[in-house]
Amino acid sequence: MDDPHANLTLAHKRIAQLESALSRRTELLEQRTAALANIQAGKAFQFANTVEKLMTRFFPLHTRRRAMLRSSLKLVGGAVGWLLGKRAARNGPPPEQRYLTESTPPDEYRRWIARHEPNSAQLEKQRGFRFATAPKISVVVPVFNPPAEYLDAMVKSVRAQTYANWELCLADASTLPHVKPLLEAFAKQDARIKLQMLENNLGIAGNSNAALALATGDFVALLDHDDLLAPFALHELATAISANPQAEFFYSDEDKLDTAGVRVEPNFKPDWSPETLRSRNYICHLLMLKRSLVERIGCFRAGFDGAQDYDLVLRASEVAHRIIHIPQVLYHWRMHAASTALNKGSKNYAYDHGKNAIAKHLARVGVDASVHDGPSLGMYHVVYHLRSQPLVTVIIPNKDHADILARCVDSLAKASYANYELIVVENGSQLPETHAYYAELKRDPRVRILEWTKPFNYAAVNNFAAHAARGELLLFLNNDIESINPDWLEELVKQAVQPGVGAVGAKLYYADDTIQHAGIVVGMGGVAGHSHLNYPRRAPGHMQRLQYAQNVAAVTGACLLMPKSVFDEIGGFDEGFVLAFNDVDLCLQVLAKGYRIVWTPDAELYHLESKTRGPEDTEEKQKRFKREYDLFHLKWGEFLKAGDPYYSRNFRLDRPDFALNAG
Repeated sequence: MDDPHANLTLAHKRIAQLESALSRRTELLEQRTAALANIQAGKAFQFANTVEKLMTRFFPLHTRRRAMLRSSLKLVGGAVGWLLGKRAARNGPPPEQRYLTESTPPDEYRRWIARHEPNSAQLEKQRGFRFATAPKISVVVPVFNPPAEYLDAMVKSVRAQTYANWELCLADASTLPHVKPLLEAFAKQDARIKLQMLENNLGIAGNSNAALALATGDFVALLDHDDLLAPFALHELATAISANPQAEFFYSDEDKLDTAGVRVEPNFKPDWSPETLRSRNYICHLLMLKRSLVERIGCFRAGFDGAQDYDLVLRASEVAHRIIHIPQVLYHWRMHAASTALNKGSKNYAYDHGKNAIAKHLARVGVDASVHDGPSLGMYHVVYHLRSQPLVTVIIPNKDHADILARCVDSLAKASYANYELIVVENGSQLPETHAYYAELKRDPRVRILEWTKPFNYAAVNNFAAHAARGELLLFLNNDIESINPDWLEELVKQAVQPGVGAVGAKLYYADDTIQHAGIVVGMGGVAGHSHLNYPRRAPGHMQRLQYAQNVAAVTGACLLMPKSVFDEIGGFDEGFVLAFNDVDLCLQVLAKGYRIVWTPDAELYHLESKTRGPEDTEEKQKRFKREYDLFHLKWGEFLKAGDPYYSRNFRLDRPDFALNAG
């Protein structure tokens, strides 16, 4: 027989769920209604309405006059459309449409190349440049049956280098008759070209090791037999070596060559990002390692064909003294039917080997985790296993809005991670229903209500609560947060307990299911801004960045989890930032101590931003904002000047869509 009390409880929960969903939809409807009212009140709408009335009066529907007018307008519209099309081709899609294409328009990239890469005169100047110490760079290429024109272009791209102290190490296992004569001719033309003819095909790893065995350089740079180096690639590598003499691991940005030989799809990478590397091999091309490091880790390993470079990168990263990113496009990855640059399914085995490479890496560094396929080929999902359940202290500042706070607390109650305590910091609530709700919360032994009686200061309020926290981890949470997936807190904890991680942030949406937070770019908008702002919830993002865990410079304090030990080490929030930039400042303090900031899409929540705070619409608030803006620049001016290490300097800082700074 059914339990009427249980049925009633289920009914109440279902009603609460429906009310929550209705609230979100109502808020969205209100936003859309307000937007429509603004449009209708605008001069453009009123003008269009007047024009339509005049059209109907002088050119009635279903008349010959109306048909003749329509034909004339089509001719004019075609000409205007052609002109606008040319302009759009130059400027690329507007920001609100970028998420549909997720690639840089070719014309925009051509402008970037013309502005940022050396011209012929500058290349000639590089040829005459003399380094104080000129390291020898061995370019290592395993060769197996490339088309003659691709092989020819590859070798010529090395010989065209403006830096002269190189050797090209070729190990050939080809079965096609055109390859050997070509390689032998090249070796005769240039003494710096070394050639090893293999009796048998040893696979990608074995052939690569054969090419490595020819190397005598201080450093080895890896090149595929059908790709190209930029003419200034080795010069930039030598420059980076001179500037970073202790570094053993270098990588650059890259792009692709389409089937017509046009440079497309630039990949501007972040600086060293361990969590990003566990999600995908973002290092890829061009990779250069100190030869002694390669020999120390055992060169390429059998069993990882197709992902042998990924395995090498992971092993090298574990022991390299220093890792340097060169933010220039030094490598052109050719797209053709047999290459993964164009056809990711051409080497499906490579992705299984990549997954195994990550699993072996995690085991070597003592991380308890399993590796799964990501949302697309070449992406991976590392699932960390919790060896313990550390106590999380959840800190929520609050003033009235009991209904909003209740939704937030309910999200905690539904979370799959149950080992938490909740501190609500009461800050001058006036409504009796708020205090009634506090009384209800106090029945739960995990909940404490602390009263803040001083003027509101977000940083000071959170420091006050953190001082009273009992947990090993601190979760700073806004009261207008509502969870989507029940394991959101568990996913944050899994990241936060990893060695070297100082703070973790979540994927937050506005009520209309558009992106509010997917990591913060420091420097965007003058201080900091959200990448991918207003992208649709299911959009993959630039280079699919909305789909995998990655390193960022900062995450929002609306939902920020960090070890209490790290919080104490940096001295907590800087209370000079009363309302603005305190979370960004906190994260930069974490970075300054050598910890990493991680953003994960596996924790999804709604953030009904600014519902309780209100807009910056008074002179007092604007003065306060200006003071905190100036304080941030005073404190972090050098960081802003250097640029966000996880956001390429080649992207614009006035837009959240990774648009090129083409000039």
